[in-house]
Amino acid sequence: MSATTSFAVTWDYRCPFARNAHEYLLDALAGGAGWDVTFVPFFLDTSHVDPDGPPAWELPDKIPNLLSLEAGVVVRDRFPELFPAVHRSLFAARHDDGSDLRDRSVVAGALTRAGADADAVLAEVDAGWPRKLARAEHEQVVDDLDVFGVPTFLLGGQGVFVRLMDRPAGDTVKARATIERVLGLIVDHPEINEFKHTRIAR
Repeated sequence: MSATTSFAVTWDYRCPFARNAHEYLLDALAGGAGWDVTFVPFFLDTSHVDPDGPPAWELPDKIPNLLSLEAGVVVRDRFPELFPAVHRSLFAARHDDGSDLRDRSVVAGALTRAGADADAVLAEVDAGWPRKLARAEHEQVVDDLDVFGVPTFLLGGQGVFVRLMDRPAGDTVKARATIERVLGLIVDHPEINEFKHTRIAR
């Protein structure tokens, strides 16, 4: 793949497979991969509500699940230089620390740990625009490519859901090679729709 390859990837901080894939992306980018990556928020709760009822975005019991996603959107758009660290920190809060991302203090702690001004970020969340933007971006990829989950790689008019089973652990060479392999499969082998091991190597 070209060093200037442009693609997008969906995320929701609650998904362990999104955490794995995004750590690969972050490590590869930190190691010099020259990709132009767009990070697209995706609200997983939309897949778990009555399709004939109100959307998850409008259900009071689902709205707390949006907090971390909204915070990520704020940092991505208002403080982009901090996004890699914040992105990693919010994933870590859920999957390494086992914390509840519906808790405002947990999200604030993850933001602070990554060097962000938690009060400033959460003030933007409270302004309401991050939820509207997250919803618009989520619905766009659903409408355009029938995206149903995270992480989905969006490239060349295709959307491909990918599960990476381990973490790069800071190995930038492995991270870059793995993502290049994923991108190559999407572009060069569209005939492969599903490739899944019957057993998970331990």
